[in-house]
Amino acid sequence: MRLASTIVALALAGALPAYSDSASLDAREKALVSHLTAGENASIALLEQIVNVNSGTMNFAGVRKVGDVLRPRFEALGFKVTWVDGAPFQRAGHLVATRPGRGPHVLLIGHIDTVFEPNHPFQRWERVDQNIARGPGAADMKGGIVVGLAALDALRQAKLLDSLQITVVLHGDEEDSGRPLDLARRDLIEAAKAADIAIGLENAADDPKTAVTARRSSTGWVVKVTAKSSHSSQIFSDEVGAGAAYELGRILNGFYEQVRGEEFVTFNPGLVASSTQIDFKGQPLSATLSGKNNIVTPIAIASGDLRTLTMQELEDTRAKMRKVVAASLPQTSATIEFTDSYPPMAPTEGNRKLLSMYDAVSRDLGFGPVTEVNPRNAGAADISFAANHVEMALDGLGLLGGGSHTPEEFADLRTFKIQSQRLAVLLYRLGKK
Repeated sequence: MRLASTIVALALAGALPAYSDSASLDAREKALVSHLTAGENASIALLEQIVNVNSGTMNFAGVRKVGDVLRPRFEALGFKVTWVDGAPFQRAGHLVATRPGRGPHVLLIGHIDTVFEPNHPFQRWERVDQNIARGPGAADMKGGIVVGLAALDALRQAKLLDSLQITVVLHGDEEDSGRPLDLARRDLIEAAKAADIAIGLENAADDPKTAVTARRSSTGWVVKVTAKSSHSSQIFSDEVGAGAAYELGRILNGFYEQVRGEEFVTFNPGLVASSTQIDFKGQPLSATLSGKNNIVTPIAIASGDLRTLTMQELEDTRAKMRKVVAASLPQTSATIEFTDSYPPMAPTEGNRKLLSMYDAVSRDLGFGPVTEVNPRNAGAADISFAANHVEMALDGLGLLGGGSHTPEEFADLRTFKIQSQRLAVLLYRLGKK
């Protein structure tokens, strides 16, 4: 495990921008940098503390405990902190912190849960060397929370925090969203409606030379086919028809032939089943089958994933898929149902304007340029629920590393300086405007 982490870390090291002191910073920006430098060890210690608290999504007590550790940190910065009870959406809940101010309203977005439940062997912080630390959530994304706290604290120390209105939403169910989803994301959406700018503290592409201006959606789909059952010798007859298996095959091939083609549109069948009897479950995704080779199958089911870059692409793709499903083979019938999970974060001029500001901050700090991530390489994230309600949105500003969602997850601690300084100076400049 250590070897694999080291290999990935070395690859990331090649992408780390070289720091060079710049005369482009004003006196207050230099003060922010000095404060962040002085507080780096304390920030890393806080990260170790919360990584060592298991907060797998379904470990409600652990998720709340991380919230309890963070609450006084935000309160010390002048935030009013509330815990949103997750019982209505079957999760632990969310931490929401608000602070009034004079200038633009900035929404900071993150999550305190991880994919690693208490029964998983990957549980503890481990310092591999001076630069690399392994641990559940070290990069995805407790590290991003610590970056955000450090930047806010630096602004407070420099007496600059009042130049912004700030809301922080830290979900307790990002890795496994609660249901109904409209309740699980209600507080984030309401916060976004009141905000001007949304900033995501995810690690995104784990590349310090990039940030995220667009993310694709996440939508589930299920095709269900019914057909006449009979002895296999009667298949293709006028009375029996094609059977469910062939109809489902036609539909999936139709998706491939007739719907595929848009650059940022993908759809993937994750489960395909056809038989005489099927016990299908959507959560967790599974199917139990029983049948015989000499029976024409009366049931077929496919469950899959659909991703698009814009809502228009999503609607157009769903319409095309429905058209394919409707053209049934003889004596078969099929339906398709869609379940929206994460909306797309469409690329906008506002998002690119915020990226341009972030790029200028990075250059002025001596960390070099920042470009946008290809949306094919950016999965769904909570900022997508906020992006359509604000003027500008940008994600991937948290601590970077690699191996997310695996026991190889690590944080590259060298990126704390880069990401915290960029965020603090960006927030300061947003406040100046």
